[in-house]
Amino acid sequence: MDTGKIRMVDGNEAVASVAYRTNELAVIYPITPSSPMAEHFDEWATEGRKNIWGNVVSITEMQAEGGAAGAVHGALQVGALATTFTASQGLLLMIPNMYKIAGELSPFVQHVASRSLAANGSSIFGDHLDVMACRQTGFAMLASGSVQEAHDFACIAQAATLESRIPFQHFFDGFRTSHEVSKFTALGDDDLRVMINDDLIKAHRQRALSPERPVLRGSWHNPDTYFQSREAANAYYLDCPEIVARVMDRFAEQTGRRYHLFDYYGDPQAEKVVVLMGSGAQVARETVEYLNAQGDKVGVLMVRLFRPFSGRDCISALPSSVQRIAVLDRTKEPGSIGEPLYLDVSAALREMETVGRSPFAGQPCIIGGRYGLGSKEFTPAMVKAVFDELDKPTPRRSFSVGIEDDVTNGSLPYDRELDIEPDDVHRAVFFGLGADGTVGANKNSIKIIGNETDYYAQGYFEYDSKKSGSMTISHLRFGPRPIRSAYLIKRAGFVACHRFEFLEKYDVLKYAAPGAVFLLNAPYAADEVWQHLPKEVQTELIAKKIKFYV
Repeated sequence: MDTGKIRMVDGNEAVASVAYRTNELAVIYPITPSSPMAEHFDEWATEGRKNIWGNVVSITEMQAEGGAAGAVHGALQVGALATTFTASQGLLLMIPNMYKIAGELSPFVQHVASRSLAANGSSIFGDHLDVMACRQTGFAMLASGSVQEAHDFACIAQAATLESRIPFQHFFDGFRTSHEVSKFTALGDDDLRVMINDDLIKAHRQRALSPERPVLRGSWHNPDTYFQSREAANAYYLDCPEIVARVMDRFAEQTGRRYHLFDYYGDPQAEKVVVLMGSGAQVARETVEYLNAQGDKVGVLMVRLFRPFSGRDCISALPSSVQRIAVLDRTKEPGSIGEPLYLDVSAALREMETVGRSPFAGQPCIIGGRYGLGSKEFTPAMVKAVFDELDKPTPRRSFSVGIEDDVTNGSLPYDRELDIEPDDVHRAVFFGLGADGTVGANKNSIKIIGNETDYYAQGYFEYDSKKSGSMTISHLRFGPRPIRSAYLIKRAGFVACHRFEFLEKYDVLKYAAPGAVFLLNAPYAADEVWQHLPKEVQTELIAKKIKFYV
């Protein structure tokens, strides 16, 4: 891949393309939605593709995620550059080895397509429940929120782990980012060679266990030494945020794409700010731009480096005019006073006030909320609802948004009809049946648009958990500007239904904008299909003045 090459692939492939070229070993075990990363590694190794050092990556598949993490741990101890991919319960099985890898300060990047955990029920869909279970393992945690960021942060994490010696967990939202096809600028091999310091790789190899250089590692400790040896790692974690910031600066010099530990977007004199990470931050940024254009003064703080959490950098990134803050977590911790990111930001705010370094004239009001569990939609309307809550004289300290909580009444109401997408973004929705070729055809179509035109393009595909044999909905967007709409299409100019029987079961035309085009795959001729349509479909076709094709 050449520097600056435009590509159209999904988040999993964007991450795998960097991870493959910057490692020499991958130990894998498949689990949705991270499996495609391992599958790409296997395919590329079979084809004989080489990493940036001219070697084919070695692939080993284990019998479970615990074994994969153990094999990675062993590989790191002999100086290998190793990686793995996982999600959900698979990540939980890796946690015991993660403590060892971090405790021994072994450079390593684990890529996670973050996903729900089995609790009240099981879900294959995305949120941050799994990665939040890893907060105290000692791994640095880097969050990306788009396909471009996932690609870039895979590189940044690899460079930072070698310099800091702290292992990194690079995570991005399962399905919403991992399976979204988007237009992005790919890193070339020369970019990666600039970012990956060969001297640091040599140092990693020199720390390897070898009979020629015997060293004691992983021994049992008694009470007289264990506490001290744990505290001895403090300096590495104190240095880590500065190292990541330097790597991000170096990345910006090489590529022109600039990131910080915390990135603020919005009005420089904003009074209300939301704080969050992952793909939801893209939605919040799009909403902030819309609200500010309407005369509001709001902003969003995107969290990049979640662990180690730099409270100073977090608070310093906010405008001094901020009076009210809402922190949004894509997770739930029953029984806790608040979710993890909310607690971190609250503590950072308090500590900056205590040492007299708070940039704010007064003490900002801070509230916390939950959103998007199990890939529940997170839309601009929900972001606006959070800002509306901040406007109240006494906003709720804890809330949820995106659902109707009729048990504890803790949810925020939101305007389900709000649609902020500009008219020059083309939107299309396709209904198909799992494994009937609809999704594959749409992936090819949106890739052609992204690769062969100047349009920015995005494709996202709704699956039922049963996948094959269930309904799929493909959401395609393309337009003249970068697309940050990490949510489903509400109104489309083109709707296609590939299964006639869906008209009896689903309100397919609710996605159609007035004057839209509707294409139906029907078993009837054009001159007789109308009489077979359900009455509700006929009524909606007429009311919306839809152009109907069969």
